[in-house]
Amino acid sequence: MKVTQIEVHQITLEYQDWIAYEMNHYYGPNRRTVYVAHTDNGLQGLGESDKTESQAVIDQYLGSNPFDWVGDETSLGLGTAMYDLMGKAAGVPVHKLFGQAYRRWVPAGSWTVSTHPERMARAVREYADRGYTWLKYHLSPFENVLEQTEAMQAVAPTDFRLHYDFSMGGTDDHLPDLLEKLSRYPIAGCFEDPLPSQDIQGHIELRRRTKLPVVLHHCPLGATQEVLMGAADIYMLGHARIGDAQRRAGLFAAANRPFMLQNVGGTITRAMTTHMMAAFPTATFHFHSDTEIWKSDVVAERLEPVNGVVRVPEKPGLGLTLDRAELERLKALVLPEQTPWVLRSRYANGARMYHLADPANSGFMVRPDLKRLIPLSYASPITTEYWDDDGTPAYRAVRGRLGREGAILEKGEESR
Repeated sequence: MKVTQIEVHQITLEYQDWIAYEMNHYYGPNRRTVYVAHTDNGLQGLGESDKTESQAVIDQYLGSNPFDWVGDETSLGLGTAMYDLMGKAAGVPVHKLFGQAYRRWVPAGSWTVSTHPERMARAVREYADRGYTWLKYHLSPFENVLEQTEAMQAVAPTDFRLHYDFSMGGTDDHLPDLLEKLSRYPIAGCFEDPLPSQDIQGHIELRRRTKLPVVLHHCPLGATQEVLMGAADIYMLGHARIGDAQRRAGLFAAANRPFMLQNVGGTITRAMTTHMMAAFPTATFHFHSDTEIWKSDVVAERLEPVNGVVRVPEKPGLGLTLDRAELERLKALVLPEQTPWVLRSRYANGARMYHLADPANSGFMVRPDLKRLIPLSYASPITTEYWDDDGTPAYRAVRGRLGREGAILEKGEESR
């Protein structure tokens, strides 16, 4: 069996209507690459990634036997397509290629971005209705995390939990105090990357001081020695290539530490992640693929959770069927770009703050400190509006000032 052809399709995806407002302001239209690999005996394997691999990388797979890519360490997207082919050739679901199945249902979390408290509450309602029991988001200093949490707590089912991602710091908050306040809410579930990644000892100490689990994603030692040191309760592998994820899974199992995978993509990625999570002994924490934010997909199947867990597919390969018509529609889809916009914030004392937000640099929304502008906090008494270009002189004036000053902070009437 040889790989004879790999189709490369770049698609544009539509957000679910209810979440499109905040997602477009963070990221703008999202594009992904779908791979359809063919063999000389008529099999077809599916893979996907957030960017297109170079032709030099694609050429490594052409002419090879898919089984040459067991434990693939070259490309997660193309490796996924090879595993789909291997499973179909052997007549078994992909998880059997990793070993015994430790579970038939795998925990899956949902995801959103930090935005207005009422929109955060809507995310909880929407995802709870769809069968999710976890919601992850990156905190942003442009919103008050306590007000967000109160809004979400008010509408959450009793078994629903929040996965707070602190993006490795960036504010002047005293973390033990803030985490203690958040821990008082029944909806609070875990804290990811609350400190800079290199501060292993800080994570060990913080873990001792908080009653909720600490999740470590960005591991400075490659999820090796820090695991043995006990830097976190739970570990996360983000977009790890298949072979690397297998090795780390063995280490986590030896240390008896739960972990999760975070591989963002559509249903193809969700299926591959589900198969891997099923076969890794301590992969017991909810994984993230963010598939739930998209309105449509290039395969016929949907892996939706029930009570927070997704059923592991049992058909050969990934267990998915390509929807060629939808693939072609998404290839041709052209969505309007989200232009840069202004974050218009107001403090309780009336002070006003303005920043320029740009989907081309979405990281600014969670780590504005990297531009070295204004010290900020996750718990400030602040409310923020998204100010799109409305053509008014006021908007043009603020945009002009932001171009010169980087950020605007001025007193309001109440604080004068």
